[in-house]
Amino acid sequence: MTRVLRATAAELEAALRSLRAGELVAFPTETVYGLGADAGNPAAVRRIFEVKGRPAHHPVIVHLPGAGRLREWAREVPQGALLLAERFWPGPLTLVLPRAPNVSDVVTGGQDTVALRVPSHPVAQQLLAAFQGGIAAPSANRYGRLSPTRAQHVREELGAEVKVILDGGDCQIGLESTIVAFQGRRARLLRPGAITAAQVRRVVGELAVGADEVSPRVPGSTAAHYAPATPLTVVPAAQIDSQAEALSAGGRVAVLAWRAPLAPHPDAVWIDAGRDARQYGHDLYDNLRTLDKSGCRRILVQDVPEGEAWMAVRDRLRRAAAGAGLEDSPEADAT
Repeated sequence: MTRVLRATAAELEAALRSLRAGELVAFPTETVYGLGADAGNPAAVRRIFEVKGRPAHHPVIVHLPGAGRLREWAREVPQGALLLAERFWPGPLTLVLPRAPNVSDVVTGGQDTVALRVPSHPVAQQLLAAFQGGIAAPSANRYGRLSPTRAQHVREELGAEVKVILDGGDCQIGLESTIVAFQGRRARLLRPGAITAAQVRRVVGELAVGADEVSPRVPGSTAAHYAPATPLTVVPAAQIDSQAEALSAGGRVAVLAWRAPLAPHPDAVWIDAGRDARQYGHDLYDNLRTLDKSGCRRILVQDVPEGEAWMAVRDRLRRAAAGAGLEDSPEADAT
């Protein structure tokens, strides 16, 4: 069972002082840990980009204490967006809407839209309620790499770059939020997450899936993303044993599968992540971090089943395969 902690008064006060001083604070959400800055302070938000190595044109998500603050950040809020906020906030849903005039280009990546969400994690709720402003927060990791789902992941990757890290235990979901953009009244799913397309359709009716030529750029939408340093290949499900055996002849390989091996593979580090899509997604980044540290020369991932329940996992694995093994992927983030 996921253990969820609450920040002490002293920890919360330290985080608030840092945010108000234009410094960065790492904090948990139900999806992944975020690297936060005062969204109303462009210089502070630029610091996020510097620490992560994030391209300036890549927008960040603004986290809000509640849906009542929507109109401070969005100049238009279609009825469908209001209905989604009512149904899924606080929760793992990001809405992309036309930005209000006061929203900085640094936050939006120079676009006319802003990404907004209200996280449900109690530590994030504490922080946002006390701060009473928007907190810009992509995932608290180097750009394009595996998102952190524990405070220790943030410490390992960002170290002294972040003075305050609020520890809220393991993230409950472990994959980044579902992103839905509104182009006029039309809703479009731009990143799959724990909230599925079917759930969104039940609220808004018609829903397009995937970006088109006029869709805004959103976090986690580049081809190479969510990647370990070790080269990673997604293998057809029926071939995982044979490929593990063949590749291990040239050195140790790591395997992420949804079942145990059919026969022993002495030169393979094998993780059986199981067949439950939600649990697999919850454990995905932690498992990939474990395999990334195993000293193996390649990670093989057994292709996951078809179906909407696995859509977010398939998306992350496809992008991880494109970005894995690259030193500094130019296309290689997100809560």
